[in-house]
Amino acid sequence: METFFDYLLEFFFMIAGLMFAYSSYRSLKDQTNNKNIGTAIFWGILGILFIFGRWLPAMISGILVVGLGVITLFNQFGGSEEYQEDTKKAEEGARKIGNMIFAPVILMAVSAIVISWLIPESSASVIGIGALLSLILALIIFKPSTNEVLDESNRMVQQVGTTSILPQLLAALGIIFVEAGVGDLVAGLIGTVFPAGSALMGSLAYVLGMMLFTMIMGNAFAAFTVITAGIGVPFVFVIGGDPVIAGALAMTAGYCGTLMTPMAGNFNVLPVALLEMKEEYGVIKAQLPIALGMAVVHVLLMYFWAF
Repeated sequence: METFFDYLLEFFFMIAGLMFAYSSYRSLKDQTNNKNIGTAIFWGILGILFIFGRWLPAMISGILVVGLGVITLFNQFGGSEEYQEDTKKAEEGARKIGNMIFAPVILMAVSAIVISWLIPESSASVIGIGALLSLILALIIFKPSTNEVLDESNRMVQQVGTTSILPQLLAALGIIFVEAGVGDLVAGLIGTVFPAGSALMGSLAYVLGMMLFTMIMGNAFAAFTVITAGIGVPFVFVIGGDPVIAGALAMTAGYCGTLMTPMAGNFNVLPVALLEMKEEYGVIKAQLPIALGMAVVHVLLMYFWAF
């Protein structure tokens, strides 16, 4: 069963790669973008990595990733204005469909939770399964043409832009930090501020460490390996904290940091682009009070539940 879901995950990577390849093709033909060549190469490289990444030699993959960086470094990636939304048609569709527009999103979330609960081996590919189910439902509800599906998919990819690779880069950065010994450095710094042996101070250090490091890295998964090695083990687990409870709370505490940083591009930058918000940090400002309140709750829960 686990092998099946590994192959299924690879299938979803390939589907994403094909979408990037299509965006590369559209970018190449796009005359509204004066950086269409660089943009097309960027999406083309990303498509190759997603489709063939499993079989590419590490050196080749590394060179391609560097190529992505070179394109953005020399500002050769540009946004497309090829697709202009039909506002009148969108408003008519919104009135006709109403709240059913949220059904595909709800289905994706609910199906992901249910499937991962029923089949634990599916955890790595469950988001892809949920997305596929929600796509099928969206096709049934909205009945779009093939061109509309391709146009809207390409528009979304172009709007997200280079932010689309931020989660992968941050996850890789977390591994690099651990290998470089950043966890030990963090432990040394925390030890000068928080006394060892205190359950309350250990909980506070673990939660704040996860929150702040996630704000820096933009990804709680990347921060978790570093902060757990540097703070969780010596300040919480060693003095009797339950690793399962404390680790789970530390991970969700990291999401408090996610709510407060522009580095979390898929959470806080992407909505600004998709919703065309005028205030660049409007999402973060709205989430800030909730994030701070939840951080306090996490400290208390870790102190009372993990010890």
